[in-house]
Amino acid sequence: MNLLLIIAGIIAIILLVTGGLIEAVNFLLYVGIVLLVLAVIVFLIRALSGSRRV
Repeated sequence: MNLLLIIAGIIAIILLVTGGLIEAVNFLLYVGIVLLVLAVIVFLIRALSGSRRV
């Protein structure tokens, strides 16, 4: 019974850590997509406005 509780505790800790990492990666993925879109918009504005220092 004691071994079962230890195994359940270890599994709970592993799931907690992986769940937190997955949420962090998901958040960073959205941040990366937003930054990519902003970079494309700025590039297009500079390219279309005639600024050749792109």
